[in-house]
Amino acid sequence: MQLKQAEIADIDNVLKLHYRYHIDFINEEDKQDGFVTTPFTKEQLRELVEEEKGLFIAVHDGDVVAYVMAASWQFWSKWSMFAFMIENLPNLEYLGQKLNIHNSYQYGPICIDKSVRGSGVLEKIFGYAQKEMSKRYPILVTFINKINIRSYQAHTKKLGLEVIAEFDYNNNHYYELAFDTASELNSIPKE
Repeated sequence: MQLKQAEIADIDNVLKLHYRYHIDFINEEDKQDGFVTTPFTKEQLRELVEEEKGLFIAVHDGDVVAYVMAASWQFWSKWSMFAFMIENLPNLEYLGQKLNIHNSYQYGPICIDKSVRGSGVLEKIFGYAQKEMSKRYPILVTFINKINIRSYQAHTKKLGLEVIAEFDYNNNHYYELAFDTASELNSIPKE
């Protein structure tokens, strides 16, 4: 399996994986194993790749089997939910610091094809993205829908993200989590 920053040529395959697990398209029986909620266009992913350098992928046998998105709050501010989160950042604290758009970034979504779940790809791709983003930001911030139990368990138990707040938005209930990008993940398998 190869981990890398995505290139423009990877966008179609990322979108194919993304929409297979998007809440609007996923098979009902697969929702319990996790899902993604934010829709993306090719142009948005092009910006994520070219300007943010924030799309990380795992490729196996030529297929994109996992991705992680990570970017500045400025990138995410186009979506109303992220604008809501940005407005609340100064009310949050992590590592003894008040959060802001300069000391933190938004991590996620992450999507892993069910064919490679349980193989350590979560820890590998998270660690790869974390290492790259730590060069720019000390704190990772993300959110998880409270009904997405698999994602919550994976991020808190396997990766060690910490819940720093809870919030409601658009009739959904979320955990807000943070992580020190300088931290070493003990569970990341060494290559």
